[in-house]
Amino acid sequence: MLAAELKARVGALELYVRLRVEAGETLALAGPSGAGKTSVLRLVAGLLRPDEGRIECDGELWFDAAAGTCVPTEARGCGYLFQDYALFPHLSAWRNVGYALPRADRRARALELLGRFGLGGRADALPGSLSGGERQRVALARALARSPRLLLLDEPLSALDTRTRARASRTLAEALRSAEVPALLVTHDFAEAALLGDRVAVLDGGQVVQEGSARALAAAPASAFVADLTGAVVLIGEARPGPDGLTLVALDGGGEVASTDPGGGRVAVSVHPWEIALAVGDAVPEGSAQNRLLGTVSSVTHVGNRVRVEVEAGQPLVAEVTEPAVRSLGLRPGVRVAASWKAAATRLVAL
Repeated sequence: MLAAELKARVGALELYVRLRVEAGETLALAGPSGAGKTSVLRLVAGLLRPDEGRIECDGELWFDAAAGTCVPTEARGCGYLFQDYALFPHLSAWRNVGYALPRADRRARALELLGRFGLGGRADALPGSLSGGERQRVALARALARSPRLLLLDEPLSALDTRTRARASRTLAEALRSAEVPALLVTHDFAEAALLGDRVAVLDGGQVVQEGSARALAAAPASAFVADLTGAVVLIGEARPGPDGLTLVALDGGGEVASTDPGGGRVAVSVHPWEIALAVGDAVPEGSAQNRLLGTVSSVTHVGNRVRVEVEAGQPLVAEVTEPAVRSLGLRPGVRVAASWKAAATRLVAL
């Protein structure tokens, strides 16, 4: 188990974070660039020293500012997967994995780990001849080589292309589940955090602003920032009581929407893109949706088997639809559409 309370000034950022990660659990720290995610990893690993706080892992005290305790990095037993993997370019795959292992069983242990990740046949290859996914697996094997007490992973999928990322993410998820040690992972991608983390902690400006399961955060974001990070559409407006227990929100830029959430004053309205239906022109989409905004398609982006359609409707919003829907509706930039969704799918967060 990892338990840490960290307070540090890193450049202009005041960082204050409390963490608890059980053995066999992965906590994903998600947030934008500059939020302090990588700094948290470096503080836990001992590469940076907190100004105040305490770090304990697996029953051993690694850092205590009050007591003057600070275990050096090399004695903490962390497995660290760097964002760019940091492989030695002049060493083969197996020598990278075995670099810090005792000489007696170095090659055997390295080959065992490479075989586990499907790289037994690439053991003698140099990093420059490996694909992005293969380099990631070599770096992960190296991080696991010394049976670490704690795994630290810095944006582990960011260096990969889209095609490689799906397979690499499955490999990584399986490795995290089988490692049976606490794992702390940082990412700017909420979908990645949801895939790899048992829990997600959203970091903004050096502090955790919400923590819980990915499902809970997406369903009930505590702020407009969290809603935006989870991939929801966020619209700003002024809320007031409406009929039948609904809340009505007059949106900045025009239009009005209803929500089953209570609210008043300035609010952020959030709705997931897949909840939004589109119809061409002023037509009303099928269904019982109470919210309807008119706008113009500004972009159509294909993402795998989904299509993201951005609509300018006073404020920008994004709907997620299928390829057949794009073809049948003739969706393209400049087309006028009606975007609609249900009041029950509309979350409100006070500003």
